[in-house]
Amino acid sequence: MSSHEREVIGVDDRVSVGRAIPLGIQHMMSMFGSTVLVPVLTGLDPNVAIMCSGIGTICYLLVTGNKIPSYLGSSFAFISPILAVGATKGLAAAMSGVIVAGLVFLAVAGIIRLVGTGWLDRLLPPVLVASVMVVIGVGLAATAADMAFMTEAADGTSVFYGTGAIVAAVTLAAAVVFSGMGGIVGTVPVLLAIIVGYLLSLALGLVDFAPVAAAAWVGLPHVSMPQFDPGAIALVAPVAVVVVIEHIGHLLAVGEIVGKDYREMLPRSLAGDGISTMISGFLGGPPTTTYAENIGVMSVTRVYSTQIFWYAAGFALVVGGFCPKLAALIQSIPSPVMGGVSLLLFGLIASNGLRMLVSNRVDFDVNRNLMIASVVIILGVGMETSGISIPIGDYTLPGMATSTLVGIIMNLVLPRPSEDSSPDAS
Repeated sequence: MSSHEREVIGVDDRVSVGRAIPLGIQHMMSMFGSTVLVPVLTGLDPNVAIMCSGIGTICYLLVTGNKIPSYLGSSFAFISPILAVGATKGLAAAMSGVIVAGLVFLAVAGIIRLVGTGWLDRLLPPVLVASVMVVIGVGLAATAADMAFMTEAADGTSVFYGTGAIVAAVTLAAAVVFSGMGGIVGTVPVLLAIIVGYLLSLALGLVDFAPVAAAAWVGLPHVSMPQFDPGAIALVAPVAVVVVIEHIGHLLAVGEIVGKDYREMLPRSLAGDGISTMISGFLGGPPTTTYAENIGVMSVTRVYSTQIFWYAAGFALVVGGFCPKLAALIQSIPSPVMGGVSLLLFGLIASNGLRMLVSNRVDFDVNRNLMIASVVIILGVGMETSGISIPIGDYTLPGMATSTLVGIIMNLVLPRPSEDSSPDAS
């Protein structure tokens, strides 16, 4: 290994506790902002969501046999139905829908286990999977840019935030510099960049310590029991079908990054997500899903060990479940700091999609490949960055799911080159 190459820590590799702790904290910090945002928007308890993300990730690792490096955090797909049910029937009723959504995951996992995963190669050729990866990464660009450069004005509108933009730029630059260094620094660039951004924010007076001072050192989150309601279940649970599509995209993205084929493990992966979501619903937390932020961390650090996700999950369980002051301290990190690192993390997911096109030698002289990639990327990115979803009755179909379904249909109906109908050529 040359001096310019970082060490690769494989899925089954183990590191010392001294290295595992900062690596685990790095993953916890990366998921924290998004995981907390969902309960803030829906009225659920943020600490319960953090705790459930830790419990859910542990369950996922157990169900998948410790073979898939992924972190499970709060799912954004369920925000609208939870808000709708919460406004009419209460959040306890919404939790019944979350629990049944977990059962939907388990049902889909069972079906796939019965029919096998051979259909994935037919429905999701490399050109489509790579395009979806680009959508996942670039589709989050607006979110990252909003955190990095914008703030809310007195009248409720978003305006450019110059000081925040400086903080985001310094944080991003630190992440880029640290990621190019060797040794332990090169494996925790995101954590170090967040620390740099936080210190700069402190110097600029952007950190509010009032909530930290008010929070207790030791305390339990406010868990709540679900109230089963058929109407709430009918409104919330079917959204799981959309998240299944997202889950498959994330799983294939993880496989591409770590260099493993996880198609055969899709039933286990979905089952792990389903069990995690059910537990969260019983405790009063939001549904869970695999997180793009943590996929980005793996891409930049080249640390894929599932051992690290055990540490990240353990830290989240302790912070969310037993130490409100630590949770408040992490929540005090200004949005521009997380926006700065997100610009890198989300970009890396998209870049790995481009790398997949190259590594699979997708031929863009073949018209069907060009059409599939063009439509999927522009449709998905356009909808995701514009916040457009297609209403279907009481539900909405977000950009990533829409572009994936359109890509699947195009892949099935567009004629294949007669000289080569293999998946790689398609």
